[in-house]
Amino acid sequence: MEIAKFIATYYFSSLGEAIALFMPHQNPRSHALRGNADERLNSNKISNIDMHSHRDGGNELVLPTLSTDQQKAYNELLKKERALLFGVTGSGKTEIFISLMIKTIKEGKKSIFLMPEISLTPQMESRFKKYFGERLAMWHSKLTKKKKDEILEKIYEDKIDVIAGARSALFTPLKDIGLIIVDEEHDDSYKAMMKPRYHARDMAVYMGAKLNAKVILASATPSLSSYYKYDVVRLKKPFIETQKNYYFVEGTQLTNAMVKKLEVNFRAGEQSLLFVPTRGNFKYLYCQKCGKTHLCPYCSVGMALHRKARHLKCHYCNFTEAIRTVCVDCGYEPLTSERMGTQEVKEIIESAIPDMVVEQFDRDSITTAGKLKKALKRFEKKESHLLLGTQMLSKGHDYANITLSIILGIDYMLGLSDYRARERAMSLLIQIAGRSGRAKSADVVIQSANRDFFEMYLNDYEAFLKDEMLFVEDTYPPFVSLARVLISHVKEEKASKTTLDTVTKLKEFKEVEIVGHGKAPIERIANKFRFNILLRCKKRSLLLKALYAVNNSLIEIDMDPVEFS
Repeated sequence: MEIAKFIATYYFSSLGEAIALFMPHQNPRSHALRGNADERLNSNKISNIDMHSHRDGGNELVLPTLSTDQQKAYNELLKKERALLFGVTGSGKTEIFISLMIKTIKEGKKSIFLMPEISLTPQMESRFKKYFGERLAMWHSKLTKKKKDEILEKIYEDKIDVIAGARSALFTPLKDIGLIIVDEEHDDSYKAMMKPRYHARDMAVYMGAKLNAKVILASATPSLSSYYKYDVVRLKKPFIETQKNYYFVEGTQLTNAMVKKLEVNFRAGEQSLLFVPTRGNFKYLYCQKCGKTHLCPYCSVGMALHRKARHLKCHYCNFTEAIRTVCVDCGYEPLTSERMGTQEVKEIIESAIPDMVVEQFDRDSITTAGKLKKALKRFEKKESHLLLGTQMLSKGHDYANITLSIILGIDYMLGLSDYRARERAMSLLIQIAGRSGRAKSADVVIQSANRDFFEMYLNDYEAFLKDEMLFVEDTYPPFVSLARVLISHVKEEKASKTTLDTVTKLKEFKEVEIVGHGKAPIERIANKFRFNILLRCKKRSLLLKALYAVNNSLIEIDMDPVEFS
């Protein structure tokens, strides 16, 4: 109840909405069952401990063999209640997680393992199953009601030691939680986009403190805020060291040279990966010569192109200016906004290399867990030869045979209207490059006119984080708190008036800065007109106070937003 109250208060939802997170679904049996299970558990406390030692005696829990580096990181993590495991891709973080979970089980406690939605990879499941067998349950939103009931029953009967899954796994009714691990902690899918708009990573830390459980965040490209806030334990070397060659090429389209390179790799019996940035809702003007996106002079984020209204607009402060044709950085013209989509790239490759099987890997083609399993299986068996896709490619999958990665249009990511654009581009680049060369040497082709920027940090993400600290200091998190107020109504004038009234009230709070307000980037959704206000404040408590003063039924408040459209 305390945790639910915190969620309702901090994330501006009703207590009912917060409590609903903890109800996997209203199953009348589960309450009765739970009462019985609790009684059984209490009477079984002694035999329960015996059962655990018995299982060790039966040698079921075999610890993974750790390398010297892994062992060192593991020992450091044991000393800390909260920590960030910052390990390069392929450095063997999973074995450390498993070791920590086994230790937790031996202490008679349970573990929760969180991963981003699409990373519910069959790979992680099979690795965990090997160690925990039936004592492991996978939990995510795609499970059927029947399957959820089965898992809940097992939890109440104390047959589950590890729950692994997406953000909702955090709220499963496990008793005696001793460890919470948040893998790929930098991933934005940990943030809920519907009320309550909680962030699972931040909630894991809060719950760990409340439940007296250890919390480990982990990533090869940690978020700036976690790197700043928590003790860092490093793993600097990949488990298998392979040679990676990076090549930078200019331009914005798929070139003949790239297609040729894909064909050579395919004929050699190897597999490849090709990343295309997502279409996104907005276009940005960028320069084909220097690769720079036209930025807002006040917010250092890309300005979106609104062709109909014939202007450029910043989605933070709503600064607007006429469409430009000349690059302000190098003077080149014309500026362009055209990019290729996954479908076009697929058609070009298939007509050039007819016998190559392309596995499309994006939100349009991988819509269910089953489809994901099948696509990965085909690729593993070498029935498909090229993984072609969007952000989804960067999510923690492990492929042994990729020896060529091509990354298109990464400059586009650099210029998005997001204060974390540099962080997101850099992280994505390192994550995707990390999918190749796991077992043998690989080539990574990066299409970018910002070679100097990317090259500086390719093998040192920590140096990037240190420099980025200076870039965001005083203006963006983790140094300040942000909140976004979203106002929507079927009548545009009603939404507009509410926005202006809210801004007037907010101006009374001197410490809270109104960064900008106006129409939301996506002006209408589901027939409602949308407006937003972006706020920033050094003190979180003062920001909450101001927001509570203006909160009403027409407003939705997003604390610590990660999405600005």
